[in-house]
Amino acid sequence: MASFINVQVFKQFFRSGSASGILLITAVIISLLIANTGLAEGFQHILDHPLGYQNNWLHLEYPLLLWINDGLMAIFFLLVGLEIKRELVEGELSNIKKASLPIIAAFGGAIIPALIFIAFNSNTVSAAGWGIPMATDIAFALAIIALLGKRVPASLKIFLAALAIVDDLIAILVIAVFYTAELHLMNLVYAGGLLALLVVFNRTGVKHLAFYLVPGLFIWYFFHHSGIHATIAGVAVAFTLPTNAGNDPSPLEKLEHALLKPVNFVIMPLFALANTNITIESGMFTELGSSLSLGIMAGLFIGKPIGILLSSWIAVKAGIARLPEAAGWKHITGVGIVGGIGFTMSIFIALLSFPEQVQLQNTAKFAILVTSVTAGVVGYIWLKKTGKGI
Repeated sequence: MASFINVQVFKQFFRSGSASGILLITAVIISLLIANTGLAEGFQHILDHPLGYQNNWLHLEYPLLLWINDGLMAIFFLLVGLEIKRELVEGELSNIKKASLPIIAAFGGAIIPALIFIAFNSNTVSAAGWGIPMATDIAFALAIIALLGKRVPASLKIFLAALAIVDDLIAILVIAVFYTAELHLMNLVYAGGLLALLVVFNRTGVKHLAFYLVPGLFIWYFFHHSGIHATIAGVAVAFTLPTNAGNDPSPLEKLEHALLKPVNFVIMPLFALANTNITIESGMFTELGSSLSLGIMAGLFIGKPIGILLSSWIAVKAGIARLPEAAGWKHITGVGIVGGIGFTMSIFIALLSFPEQVQLQNTAKFAILVTSVTAGVVGYIWLKKTGKGI
């Protein structure tokens, strides 16, 4: 009986909305423990270990860390792309009235943090990191809302989910446009040709996922060698998958369902484990006063709430949008604070911003970690106290 109860408890935990966020937090803690003990050198050796195969015409041998950041994260971006397309076709972004508030709020919550970062870092060695505080971590943000349960209006969860999806789309566009070093056009041509083939499959009614995923692997390879970050391939492939606004499960929805648990419970914790291994030294706390850290912390913790709240207020007062049902401005403020949890995407952009500067990467990661924890705790307390009152 006890065994059966344990299995049931585990299943309930695994299915809960907060489980992936809790697992991410656990991965972060384990990574920090490894980095600050005698295990650090051995762990780094594992991350640097080359895996794959290469010859004169095929180059697929990379360190394990790169496979995680460029390979597994492409699957994460594939899932994000699927979620964005589904929302555009049949969800909260499917018509202008439903979509206007989260779209406007997401842009406000991305632009203001970037401007704050630039104000701190203009004409410095860390100026390239302006995209870091633009992003909100979907898993952590939704985990905070899930932990609140029925204490907040259900409409607030939908609003935050839609906002976070648009936020991710903005981050994807920023990565594609501004964090591309150099372009190798022939590889882009090959990738474009394969994407066009997937569009033809979609238009002609091909529904078997293999016809999209197998070419998708080659699209990833060509993107990886084109200069555009390989993870963008995941989004590009996602937008070619067929879906519908009806009740019948589409290929897109089947793939989204299949990827949800592997991404949330394997890929994102692996990313956190591999990339949060910061050796904490006394000088790091001093670095929290650097322009890089201040730009990130002020951008995420101050810029996000201001951007989301101000843009939402303007949209509502202008009659373009209306507040989520049963939600008030205190709730929108709480969502803005929770939006300051930048973790996964912010760290990802930090790695792209400073590819050869490990010290700047570590400073940025530590600032992101401190701010994300603070935003999560403060946002949770704020929304818990606000409750369902307007």
